[in-house]
Parts: sequence; structure tokens; C-alpha cells
Amino acid sequence: MEIVKLREQDEFIKLGQALKKAGLEGSGVDAKMDIQAGLVKVNGEVEVRRGRKLYDGDTFEYDGVQVKIEK
Repeated sequence: MEIVKLREQDEFIKLGQALKKAGLEGSGVDAKMDIQAGLVKVNGEVEVRRGRKLYDGDTFEYDGVQVKIEK
């Protein structure tokens, strides 16, 4: 499982940003398209909002890779 660390001052990260930070998408446009196509799961459920806020302990999955958000 991959880990995406939140910046010290942040309480959350948006899903599109998390995909890029994890290295799973190269651009925000690519992230947006894949999220809207229903290819990303957050905490086990399909998520189609790229602005979905992810907090410490949340997980998401894309293309067979699981990623956990940590503070």
C-alpha cells in the first residue's frame, strides 16, 4: 500500500491532488477524467467527485494500487 502524507498545515487533500501526489496521474485533467469515469474508489466505494476531501486514515484505490492518507 502506498502512502500520501498530508502537509503539516493541511487537514485534508482533494482526491485529484492525491492521485497526482501518489504518482498515479500525470496531470489534473487526467485525474479528473478517470475520477469522473468511475475508476477510483474511496474507502471501498466508487467516487466520481475529484474535489472529494480525503482525511487522515482515508484510503483510495486506482488501477489496482491502494493508497492511504496519513498526517
